[in-house]
Amino acid sequence: MRDIMGMMGKVKEMQAKMEKMQADIANLEVEGTSGGGLVTVRMNGKGEMLGLRIDPSLFKEDEVEILEDLIIAAHKAAKERAEAIAAEKTKELTAGLPIPPGFKMPF
Repeated sequence: MRDIMGMMGKVKEMQAKMEKMQADIANLEVEGTSGGGLVTVRMNGKGEMLGLRIDPSLFKEDEVEILEDLIIAAHKAAKERAEAIAAEKTKELTAGLPIPPGFKMPF
């Protein structure tokens, strides 16, 4: 009985750590850039775009497709950075647990 109570305590402790980690990730702000810094996308850990900065030199009618591609690339870079940080935080939290490689936590 004592082992079950100890295990339940560990589960609650892990749950609290998981909730804190999820909140930390949600509050995370990352930037992704493209075009050598001509386009910058800022987003949070939930993947919501918080800001977009475009260098005025890109506002030319004949460069619309380039601008669109740079925005997409900057968004992708920011998203990948947020995912990498989230994966690292998850790895730290779950160190020692038998979780299969590639398993994504539900958040």
